[in-house]
Amino acid sequence: MIYLECKKKGQKMKKNIVFIFLIFFLGLSGAVFAGTITGTVSTKKLKVPKDVLVYVEKVEGREFPPSAQPAKMDQVNLVYVPRVLPIVRGSEVIFHNSDEVKHNVFGVGDYDFDLGTWTKGGTKNRLFDKLGEADILCNVHPEMEAYIIVLQNPYFGLTNEQGVYEIKNVPAGSYKLKTWNDKLKAQLKDAVVPADGPVTVDFGF
Repeated sequence: MIYLECKKKGQKMKKNIVFIFLIFFLGLSGAVFAGTITGTVSTKKLKVPKDVLVYVEKVEGREFPPSAQPAKMDQVNLVYVPRVLPIVRGSEVIFHNSDEVKHNVFGVGDYDFDLGTWTKGGTKNRLFDKLGEADILCNVHPEMEAYIIVLQNPYFGLTNEQGVYEIKNVPAGSYKLKTWNDKLKAQLKDAVVPADGPVTVDFGF
């Protein structure tokens, strides 16, 4: 009887030691618990509620590195793909031409540049090093238009055709969640992200 009690105490002590070690290790490694923000954007102003950008407006006290690889924007069948491209400040974008015709790429808004005109298979790069919005146009085909949104952090998501978005791996905490769309007025909502699991934030226009 005494042996069994001692054995149980020993097992419990081992579990406590493992738990304490795990907490200590996580603290040393700088591990950050993260959750997911998900939701739906509903609006009667858009025929299809696609490409509404939802993002964490700012993460206080942190700097975020740019993408290690350039983001891609292509020109296919006289359309920019993707139409909305969110990136982290300091990232590069590589512009492709996959059409049989010549295309030009120039930007207006918070960025003012002209990359010139080139034929199928050609590419050109541009660095986006300040927060803001670049309207991307083509002076050969004025109907072509796209948007590059330069953000402070990588916590963002675009809605699909059903208006659903998802932002993964957001560190636990309280944030301001903001929307962007070229046809909708921006909205701002509070989001409290749990240490694990999802939180739902819906928007209506």
